Amino acid sequence: MIAETALLLCDLQNDFIHPNGAYGRAGLGNADIAALPARIAPLAEAVRANGGWIVSTHFTLVPGRNGAPFISPHLQKLRPFLTQGDFTPGSWGHAIVDELGRPDLAAEKVAFSAFYMSRLEWMLTRAGIRHLWVCGIVTNGGVASTVRDAHVRDFHVTVLEDGCAAFDRTTHDTAIAALRPVAEISSVAQKLAELV
Repeated sequence: MIAETALLLCDLQNDFIHPNGAYGRAGLGNADIAALPARIAPLAEAVRANGGWIVSTHFTLVPGRNGAPFISPHLQKLRPFLTQGDFTPGSWGHAIVDELGRPDLAAEKVAFSAFYMSRLEWMLTRAGIRHLWVCGIVTNGGVASTVRDAHVRDFHVTVLEDGCAAFDRTTHDTAIAALRPVAEISSVAQKLAELV
């Protein structure tokens, strides 16, 4: 089964998490989000060692004319600090944080769900992946949307509750509770115990 399983790392990118990334420079983030890479890294290593897949999603601001990014109006209103160079494909900020290593597969995304207008489903299907262990940020945004889309595509989805975080704990807890009808809820430690 592990050969058909992917640890799906949702948006664990430098621009979201690293202090020098776009969100860090804007003073956004919290201890729960900052703690995720160190908590998830041992599981990522175990998945790799046992023949599973590491798949990352990367929130992307597509550069338009003169490098100015296309930003949807709702995001521009919510995060007015985002600017040219943030979440640009191929940039340091766009990359997954170093602690989690290089993914086997990576998908750029332009909206909350990593399945929306991306090649994610095509890659997962070609790789023979049917089981997704999902972690990342934010629980109520990219994680929840991706999990729901995976569910309707008949993937077996497990959300690693302590492998996800939001900008506040109540929002995280509410999102996890809302995902119970469409996904198994587990923990990083439980999945790690299955592999060692």
